[in-house]
Amino acid sequence: MAKIQAPVRKNDILNVYFEDLTHDGNGVAKVEGYPLFVAGALPGEKGQIQVTKVNKGYGFGRLMKLEERSPHRVDVPASEAHKYGGTQLKHISYEGQLQFKEKQVREVLARIGKLDEVKVHPILGMDEPWYYRNKAQVPVGEKNGQLIAGFFKPRSHEIVDTNESIIQLPEVNEAIQTVKEICNELGLKAYDEQAHKGVLRHIMARYGKATGELMVVLITRTPDLPHKNKIIDKIVSRLPQVTSIVHNINAKRTNVIMGETTNVLWGSEIIYDYIGEVKFAISARSFYQVNPVQTKVLYDKALEYADLSGDETVIDAYCGIGTISLFLAQKAKKVYGVEVVPEAIEDARRNADLNGMENAEFEAGEAETVIPEWYKQGIEADVIVVDPPRKGCDEALLQTIIDMKPEKVVYVSCNPSTLARDLRILEDGGFQTVEVQPVDMFPQTTHVECISQLVLKND
Repeated sequence: MAKIQAPVRKNDILNVYFEDLTHDGNGVAKVEGYPLFVAGALPGEKGQIQVTKVNKGYGFGRLMKLEERSPHRVDVPASEAHKYGGTQLKHISYEGQLQFKEKQVREVLARIGKLDEVKVHPILGMDEPWYYRNKAQVPVGEKNGQLIAGFFKPRSHEIVDTNESIIQLPEVNEAIQTVKEICNELGLKAYDEQAHKGVLRHIMARYGKATGELMVVLITRTPDLPHKNKIIDKIVSRLPQVTSIVHNINAKRTNVIMGETTNVLWGSEIIYDYIGEVKFAISARSFYQVNPVQTKVLYDKALEYADLSGDETVIDAYCGIGTISLFLAQKAKKVYGVEVVPEAIEDARRNADLNGMENAEFEAGEAETVIPEWYKQGIEADVIVVDPPRKGCDEALLQTIIDMKPEKVVYVSCNPSTLARDLRILEDGGFQTVEVQPVDMFPQTTHVECISQLVLKND
């Protein structure tokens, strides 16, 4: 069989029309049906590109010149570009971003889940889609003998020194910058990942938007933190909102940010925040949603889709530190939560005690193992809530849901593709997807959250 040749070659200069966006925000142009993915291009635009890579079924290009612009294009001044780390859609108006995300959800539900007829509501966006993240963890390096901290350049480990990020809360920006300055003043050495030497690897800041409490975390390669007492004194002096200063030790050659050992240097090991009326204790390593405004929107929708009257038993798979569990426990008779990370379960139990909620019970383990055991013990759920990682639900868990036949399933997803796949499995197992609500939890990025309501079909 003759080898099929791509209609373009590397370094070709082409004039193209961009017709779509990929899930990661690249523009799509086609040459004789052959797709070329180009960062920074938008649907409806025309421009000149240089082909940079040619694969069998697709290629990549670099945008050289725009000839026709999309009405959704936003220009970012070069002098401000460093503020936009981690924002793949910064060149698209917010209205355009919401259209892109909603379209993506509709398309994957139809293509992967064969759910063309399911009601997909208009995406819920933010009134102010900037300065929203309550947490930042930034790598630290050195340049010209000074510490720098910010974002990695795309596809590299080169750090772009960033004094301000337009997607982080001002309090988080201030904390990161202040700690960097203090460590510079005291001559701390940055971690060198090539030589595996140096001290300071990352600076983290977490902020409770409802409480005004600030946590600072210094992550080092070494078990000792040089100038520890001076660092503490300066942080407390310059950041009046700080209530927790923590030292985490990560001595391994790894890209994982945090190590296993965490010590409190000053103040409390936790900060507090609220989602609605529910109070949460957050440690340095706790998973907690980074957009407090949209988290309330998302959880209100979860409560609406669960449609609780007060007599229901709810199971929350992938419960984390109990955020959704405790939100639902406000209206449920009983909530059972399961999570594979033991420390998260400890946090969940602490948060239940913190709110005086005696109707929430938590167990550490894999959801696909623990929930079938509960089922064998006679625990039957009226509602099952799942909020899995990007890979979606484990097949064994989906089968357990099908076997348990709850009246409702509420599926919270951070990946529309795996959501569509899992909804198809649940549909084939006897459930009907009633509606899907996209929520923009991460403005300026390609990520989109969805929440879906499923009901048990009548036999």
